[in-house]
Amino acid sequence: MTIYVRQQKRHRYREQTFGLCGRGKGLQIFLFLAFLLVYVVTLVGNISMIVVIKMNSRLQMPMYFFLRNLSYLDLCYSTVIAPKTLANFLSNEKKISYKGCAVQFFFFALFVTTEGFLLAVMAFDRFSAICSPLLYPVHMSPKLCVQLVTGSYVCGCINAVVQTSFTFSLRFCGENRLDHFFCDVPALIKISCVDTFVNEVVLFILSALIIITTTTVILVSYAYILFTVLKIPSTHGRSRTFSTCGSHIAVVSLFYGTVFFMYAQPGAISSPEKNKVVAVLYTLIIPMLNPLIYSLRNRDVKDAVKRILHSK
Repeated sequence: MTIYVRQQKRHRYREQTFGLCGRGKGLQIFLFLAFLLVYVVTLVGNISMIVVIKMNSRLQMPMYFFLRNLSYLDLCYSTVIAPKTLANFLSNEKKISYKGCAVQFFFFALFVTTEGFLLAVMAFDRFSAICSPLLYPVHMSPKLCVQLVTGSYVCGCINAVVQTSFTFSLRFCGENRLDHFFCDVPALIKISCVDTFVNEVVLFILSALIIITTTTVILVSYAYILFTVLKIPSTHGRSRTFSTCGSHIAVVSLFYGTVFFMYAQPGAISSPEKNKVVAVLYTLIIPMLNPLIYSLRNRDVKDAVKRILHSK
């Protein structure tokens, strides 16, 4: 799979090639069908989650406000990747403009980083609900919820601007084969024909800083939650309280496990084959699984779906 990139240099355009490893036609058709199925399920699942939360008056609370935004982010960052990837599977000339590659990378970095911060916000929300239930409506006011989501987007935008600026300031020369299925920073750094040490350091530091900051919020929140839950005398009460956190813990584990492997380890740039497999997980599989995890494990969401279906 080859991406043709037109890059402006010295007031003229020079055709450049970013290539993904070539595959057989039969394998590309199989991958197209597999990616298409996953993407359709992702669209249906996340759009359904947004509609269900929006329509049901019982779900108008902070937890589901954040969940609706999570579904929106999953919808967005999978859409940044999937349509172009699907088109490339069926095309003989697999190309994207240099600006198109930069735009794809920017929005992908924006939505993925925002999701990381939103998951930390959701952990803080669970902490407030379980550890301070009487003050929960005061602590998590609608205004604060909007501010937390907006802050997540601001952090995501800052990271996207920095990463895009550093990555696309590199020089790509000759026939570059991009060993990936979309424009991602490790693959782009690997094919640059200039020294990329600074870019690799920036990638590692920013990724580690984001992961450490957000996971600290998540771990501290759940430490307080665990301490509070263990003081509940009844087993049923403890089980019911833990069940409200189970879906979020599952989503956090999947998301942060794959992101850490991709960006926050020193050898991330030098493992292209493993990176492609992991990238499929967090660009397509995780956005597909998130609404399923929340709908299957959350009684309120399941009840809301049943009421909507019953009313129809």
